[in-house]
Amino acid sequence: MENTVNLLDSKKFGYGFIAGTFLPKGEDEYYLRNRQVSASSSLWRQLKEEEILVLKQNLNSCQNWSDLLVTDPFDPSLIKNSEFFGLVRLGKMEKKVVSFHDFSVPVGISNSRIISCDIGDGCAVFDCSYLSHYIIECNVILYRIGEMLATNHAKFGNGIVKEGEDPSVRVTIDIMNEAGGRTVYPFSDMRCSDAWIWGTYRDDSALMERFQAMTDAEYDKKRGWYGFVGQQSVIKSCDTIKDVWIGEGSYIKGANKLKNLTLRSTLAEPVQLGEGVELVNGIIGAGSRVFYGCKAIRFIMGDNCNLKYGARLIHSILGDNSTVSCCEMLSNLVFPGHEQHHNNSFLIASLIKGQSNMAAGANIGSNHNSRGADGELVAGRGFWPALSSTLKYDCKFASYVLIAKGNYPYELNIPLPFSLLSANNKEDRRVIMPAYWWMYNLYALERNSYKYRKRDKRKVIRQHIETDYLAPDTSMEILEARRLIQIWTAESWNRQVGDALLYTPAQLAEQGRLLLQTQGNMVSSIRVTADSLENGSEPMEILKPVEAYRSYTDMLLFYGTIAVSNWCHQTHCTVSDFQMEAGELLEPWLNLGGQLVPERKVEALKTQVREGAITSWDAVHQAYETWFCDYARDKALNGLGVLKQVLGLTLLDAETWPLLVEKVVKTRSYIEEQVFKTKEKDFNNKFRESTYRNHAERDAVLGCLDDNPFVMESKQISQQIIEEVRSVVF
Repeated sequence: MENTVNLLDSKKFGYGFIAGTFLPKGEDEYYLRNRQVSASSSLWRQLKEEEILVLKQNLNSCQNWSDLLVTDPFDPSLIKNSEFFGLVRLGKMEKKVVSFHDFSVPVGISNSRIISCDIGDGCAVFDCSYLSHYIIECNVILYRIGEMLATNHAKFGNGIVKEGEDPSVRVTIDIMNEAGGRTVYPFSDMRCSDAWIWGTYRDDSALMERFQAMTDAEYDKKRGWYGFVGQQSVIKSCDTIKDVWIGEGSYIKGANKLKNLTLRSTLAEPVQLGEGVELVNGIIGAGSRVFYGCKAIRFIMGDNCNLKYGARLIHSILGDNSTVSCCEMLSNLVFPGHEQHHNNSFLIASLIKGQSNMAAGANIGSNHNSRGADGELVAGRGFWPALSSTLKYDCKFASYVLIAKGNYPYELNIPLPFSLLSANNKEDRRVIMPAYWWMYNLYALERNSYKYRKRDKRKVIRQHIETDYLAPDTSMEILEARRLIQIWTAESWNRQVGDALLYTPAQLAEQGRLLLQTQGNMVSSIRVTADSLENGSEPMEILKPVEAYRSYTDMLLFYGTIAVSNWCHQTHCTVSDFQMEAGELLEPWLNLGGQLVPERKVEALKTQVREGAITSWDAVHQAYETWFCDYARDKALNGLGVLKQVLGLTLLDAETWPLLVEKVVKTRSYIEEQVFKTKEKDFNNKFRESTYRNHAERDAVLGCLDDNPFVMESKQISQQIIEEVRSVVF
């Protein structure tokens, strides 16, 4: 693009939106515009002489009055001190007031320059210095806008290339790796699941080519599509809006710069953009909000997200129901339910699989301990790095790993879910406690699932999300964690007793299982370590291996029994009948953008895409819907396989099932009890009471313990689970 200022013929201003080389034979420059408008062309008429006279008296001008078309009823007195260029078509204009909250303005056009636009019924356009090539639907307010225009090559944030453009202009997003090796092309209906598949299987070149072709096919490459503002949108006090597709019901005020965007706003789930924001090359999901000086470049925000207080979102995809404030995020793929609220936290070059929380001072990436661009970090659901924690790339974490405050100077691979990782930097030593959450923080686990359910305000579900902490993905991680603890226990035991024989992993696992189940006191007296968790010279110590192993076992039995019971209850079948029809049970599962799926289904989808059986993203999304319909049964199959694996049985029997049911009842009652007791501590803590004059003031501020919605829901869930498992017969 030449960086020059040119003088143009004023008579041609507003015309020639599509250059001759890009205009199909037999079409005029408005052929795409006419496809976009919902009103029939028969509604528009030319101005009457007396109407033109009134318009001129009101200090309006038009280079060609025959190209200013109106719709009846039309009151020319409502247009004042404005200029019109090119073909401008106006909807109904009557003496009415259009109002939004406490902001009300009369219908009409004042102090504005309109260039080749369609403006719908009942709109108010005031002080818009430059409004060009937009289609404005009905009941829209445009107030004090410096520049609002669409170019003939507008892409509205989608990663496509228009006719005659160099491929280098394509907008891409470099997720999961700062060096850009996992680049994806954004499109308006992209979900975290799409981005994950595209960004993960980079060695499958044929699949990558198909994804690129599918994205290109999503959109028309022709030049000449107009910008769009949906009905009942309000845009006021903004500087620059360029190539932005604005869905219905949007509310935009005080934005500095909006460029090359799609706002997926609906009347049921409006998008809101606030003061000082600068957003370029992005997609913003339904019901999402961006406020207070945020900067976002090359990004996708899912549905019901919040970006606020100066946050910076760059080359990143943020999943549904996430809130990000103040911080910096660069080159990330973050699944739904992410929370990051602190100005001094960084999240760089990562794959975070949702329901996660970044504490103040947590530095994940940002080149603070590497010589080049940050590599990669992968963390399962529930990832929580604590205050002032720093990690060295590359790292991988299982689900629900809590990282305590400290510096972690070596690369980490932590396959133990629900664990607590701690650092003693004075001794250059790291320790890990598996199953920490289950043993010591059940309240937080239960509240995690509760809060992510409650925060899901989406009216339309595009991305299915599993919020329960015990699910097929975590069950498979727990099974592997149990096996590893068995091996590490046996190896540590053999070192202590001087056994130098070489054992296979299977032999060590069996030896460790027997030690953990029958020699718990003896095992607790030795130091169990693992060499494979940290890229340092010292092995990492495994704290409380016996208790962790037993906790993992309890978690699996609890999960498996509930999963089977839930399916049998839904389908009115017995456990025995379900067991007889079950096929292969234990298989790898994937977290696909928050939706849990057996890996074989993803592999089948990849094959269909690669071979051309699936040719569009809509078809891919339909596959997700089909998987979700199968999820309850697939989960039950996984639960049944888990029970057999843990119990060492080929088939469940009539004697075992009642024991499992009663164990679930006991465990669920214990969980409910822990939820209540943990919350009760907040009310009985004398130091916390010290800020209140009396209990009445405390209860007025905090509410009563018995009325706490989380405690009440915990009781309801317990009742539901206990009734359900007891209603299922073997």
